[in-house]
Amino acid sequence: MTIQTVATTPFAGQRPGTSGLRKKVTEFQQPGYLENFVESIFLTLGEGACRHLVVGGDGRYFNRDAIQTILRMAAAHGVERVLVGQGGILSTPAVSCVIRKHGAQGGIVLSASHNPGGPDGDFGIKYNIDNGGPAPEKITDAIFAHTQTVTQYRISDAPAVDLDVLGTTQLENMVIEVIDPVADYAELMKGLFDFDAIRGLFASGFRMRFDAMHAVAGPYASTILEGILGAPAGTVVNGVPSEDFGGGHPDPNPVNAAELIAAMAAPDAPDFGAASDGDGDRNMIVGRGIAVTPSDSLAIIAANATVAPGYAGGIKGIARSMPTSMAADRVAEALGIACFETPTGWKYFGNLMDAGLVTLCGEESYGTGSFHIREKDGVWAVLFWLNLLAVRGQTVEQLLAAHWARFGRNYYSRHDYEAVDAGAAGAMMDALRARLPELAGQTLAGHQIALADDFAYTDPVDGSISTKQGIRVIMADGSRIVFRLSGTGTEGATVRVYLERYEADPAHHNLDTQAALQGLIDLAESLSDLRQRTGRSEPTVVT
Repeated sequence: MTIQTVATTPFAGQRPGTSGLRKKVTEFQQPGYLENFVESIFLTLGEGACRHLVVGGDGRYFNRDAIQTILRMAAAHGVERVLVGQGGILSTPAVSCVIRKHGAQGGIVLSASHNPGGPDGDFGIKYNIDNGGPAPEKITDAIFAHTQTVTQYRISDAPAVDLDVLGTTQLENMVIEVIDPVADYAELMKGLFDFDAIRGLFASGFRMRFDAMHAVAGPYASTILEGILGAPAGTVVNGVPSEDFGGGHPDPNPVNAAELIAAMAAPDAPDFGAASDGDGDRNMIVGRGIAVTPSDSLAIIAANATVAPGYAGGIKGIARSMPTSMAADRVAEALGIACFETPTGWKYFGNLMDAGLVTLCGEESYGTGSFHIREKDGVWAVLFWLNLLAVRGQTVEQLLAAHWARFGRNYYSRHDYEAVDAGAAGAMMDALRARLPELAGQTLAGHQIALADDFAYTDPVDGSISTKQGIRVIMADGSRIVFRLSGTGTEGATVRVYLERYEADPAHHNLDTQAALQGLIDLAESLSDLRQRTGRSEPTVVT
């Protein structure tokens, strides 16, 4: 085996987005494309700085090939030890767990999260730091800078490593350990939740349907729910990871998980439903005939945190992304704890958790998590709900009604306009920004606007500043409209419009969500002129 130095030239557009670099598989398959980005990671870290690395992905198409390239490059850069999931599989939460448990300097996650897979689908890569969380902007900016100037990469010519056999092997001077992808994660969950209570729930005849959407959460859910907790065989459906996610879109929302929604609305519906996404870091919670919004899920978990042993001492604080509804803020106020509002992207929660300021975090995009790792965690959220159901003895629907009766209901929805012309989307946002100074104080369509701004965030721990994180239009009654361009797509631009209205009166807690928000939907269109500027008459997805 020899280490080769290969001449290369930069590729345009390798700037990491909200959570890593995401492009079409065909782009990653270009000679040198993946290698340039991985080389830029090692250049950013510095020679010898990363001695112990974790590598794994969600099993999508190109996952195995990419891992072999990364292993050969890691050996060429002096990495001493790599932990890699069997079959190349590690959910994003599991990567964070393994980094933290084994004291690795970092990890490389191969996933495009909830984006479609397959030869014509998407692929992604991101670097996680030694706390187990996504690299902060100062590191991703440095990686991007190197991708613009890289002239060569180093790689071993060693043969491929057998990823399917547990155990250790040698590549150059580097030890590779193929590990059980579920074991460390399952052990962590046992320390957080009352597994005896959940076993008792299933033993009582409680029925559940967990839709893994042909993605990476399947092995984790099968091992923990059916293997450890005694859920009946068949509780986990679509549980075998597929390179193209069974031809579906592994995004756990009512649109893409329509099969689960239909099952939970049937006369013989199970007691509880849940789904996770491509890389296992997102979740959707479903009761009989009702899907719980991610914002409400975060708020309910926060309000009931002490039912789980790992949170019996209470929570220190909550963090939510700016577009996420303010339901969690009301819980934080009642508990007398802080609620931090951050930009979208889990990396912003890392500093708050490391500093001991927050225990729970959440995003409206079906991501919920806690201080146990530094990523959002789909299976964790499902286990929390199971623990809550087991202790409270209530249904999902009863828990929702009780929560709204106590805190009020935040009607909330997100309208996505996907694959919009990037120029048109950018022009729309620029036009909105230009109007912001004149909006505050105006009354439009019966709504008095109290604040209109482009959200900026100053990290309370390190003082770093993030600007242009989404346009907010906030009404005097607390209703909100937020406009934002997503950083997770691979084609054109995705325009996201977030709508929120608070309702305190229990008599009005059972309205249709879109009907309750119709006034704000109309105002958002008139403010942005979105339909004319984008050519779209309606959203691609409404959640």
